[in-house]
Amino acid sequence: MWKWHGKFLAIDMAHENKLRFPLLFDGAMGTYYQEKSKRPLPACEMGNLFDSQVILEIHQEYVEAGAAAIKTNTFQANPVALNADMDVVERVIRAGIALAKQAVRDTDVKVFADIGPMAPDELVCFEDYRAIIDVFLQEGLEYFLLETFSSFHCLDEIAAYIKEKAPHAYIISSFAISPDGQTRYGEFGDSLLDRAANCDAIDAVGFNCVSGPMHLREYLEQIDFPEKTMSVMPNAGYPTVINGRTFYSNDKDYFANAVLKILDYGVDIIGGCCGTRPEFIKAISDKLIDHRILRKPGKKAGERRLANPYAENLFRNKLENGKMPIAVEYDPPYDLNMEKYIENARALYRAGVDAITIADCPVARVRMDASLTAYKLKNEVGIDPIVHMTCRDRNINATKALLLGLNIENILNIILITGDPVPTAERDEVKTVFQFNSTRLASFVDEMNENIFINQMYIGGALNINAAKFDLELERARKKAEAGVNVFYTQPVISQRAVENMKKARAELRAYIMGGLLPVVSYRNAMFMNAEISGIRVEDEVIEKYKNADRETAQRLAVDIATYFGRQIEAYVDGYYVITPFNRVDLVKKVIAELRRA
Repeated sequence: MWKWHGKFLAIDMAHENKLRFPLLFDGAMGTYYQEKSKRPLPACEMGNLFDSQVILEIHQEYVEAGAAAIKTNTFQANPVALNADMDVVERVIRAGIALAKQAVRDTDVKVFADIGPMAPDELVCFEDYRAIIDVFLQEGLEYFLLETFSSFHCLDEIAAYIKEKAPHAYIISSFAISPDGQTRYGEFGDSLLDRAANCDAIDAVGFNCVSGPMHLREYLEQIDFPEKTMSVMPNAGYPTVINGRTFYSNDKDYFANAVLKILDYGVDIIGGCCGTRPEFIKAISDKLIDHRILRKPGKKAGERRLANPYAENLFRNKLENGKMPIAVEYDPPYDLNMEKYIENARALYRAGVDAITIADCPVARVRMDASLTAYKLKNEVGIDPIVHMTCRDRNINATKALLLGLNIENILNIILITGDPVPTAERDEVKTVFQFNSTRLASFVDEMNENIFINQMYIGGALNINAAKFDLELERARKKAEAGVNVFYTQPVISQRAVENMKKARAELRAYIMGGLLPVVSYRNAMFMNAEISGIRVEDEVIEKYKNADRETAQRLAVDIATYFGRQIEAYVDGYYVITPFNRVDLVKKVIAELRRA
């Protein structure tokens, strides 16, 4: 049975689980609540219990503005966001549902259960959402909006569970993307749409939050839409922060016109997110009845690829063709003294080194930038650089910018690591940025390989061959390989246990392995590494050999022992990864000479 709601045509879904499109949702709750309430609570969801009149008025204002669907005020109603027990969360949800139902009484406006992500999402699973979903189902809700997600983590299980309990439920899955089309975890919006569209339990897919209508429209122009209903609910625009407060555009007419243009690209569900208010929704509703929708086909996603001429990756070619390449980790200097560094790099190149890996401020101590050092090595020495990239010091924008810069210069080999924490004594002055872990970063780069780069980045990852619980380390490595890691660089092998672990890694990992070696320069050096350096284990028999050894004897031991373990792991690795101790390039050259002997 068709019914009118204001100027908006909707369908009575009491007996038929279908929607009449286009469907207009409400706008923001959180940002508008902060403006409207005289004493706003830090979490607007708690307003369901302690500021309920304001929450009810906001819902009613959106209904009066012409919204055909409203969201319950439950976006962050979960134990993580509210820092509360589930019994408190349940009270918040039930109160939120009651307020939304009261606001739509005697109208055809539909109430959608609003569920947002719990962060960090890699630490949560479907079971963390089950109790929340059960509350909505117990209250009879059949319309669900899973919004502002940054990955597909758990969404298929959530949707499947809802449909199992309520087969006629209608589920929208919506992702938050930046203006360049990626989430805060570096996943591409169109890839997430495809994954959600391939989930039978999800009825509609789309985007909300982070970006304004213009940026989302520009992104929609670049992608192919999946074969499912599309939903787009942008922010009011790009936010401005003044004195710690966030402000959005007040131009409701601009927003309404921009959102209506989004309908032309095949979007059927629209609304507003952060910064929007009831007048924004009213402006859309007033214009919607007279808006003529002109369907515009989206462009192919492949057109986003950068037209960088093809370049050969010599290191990758040697590795994949069984040439047993040797890479040497040689850290950049702490200061501007590059002359000695370049001289040593040339010496390593002449000694037969195939690539130099450049650490990214190891042990959280500042050195010359690894990517700029790589550029200098490639252009002045001619050797392939392999750039370490940590997750510690860059957000997604800085990471993507760096990858674009490296790729355009055909610096194509990288090693992705989570990164060392900043020393406690320095944390007042030096702050960390962990928007990724190494697995997420690998997935991010793999997405860029798929969607942007012609010359693909060759992704390396770390493998701690000395881990006490090596089975857990192997499981992490398998996840990295699934995320896109092509080759693992191991911690140095200086024990028989590490040799045995290398055998196990060879048998179980479907990726190339660069076996780590490190010349131990002295007894003191061995003791220090065991006590202070995470991921390195020097076995007791090796340490004993250095006891009372003079400098000349210690140097000979450094080469002999590194070479010995190199021979021990030769059958289980695809190349060698030699770490330079204390800038001792002379020792590394001797190790390389021994490894190159037939």
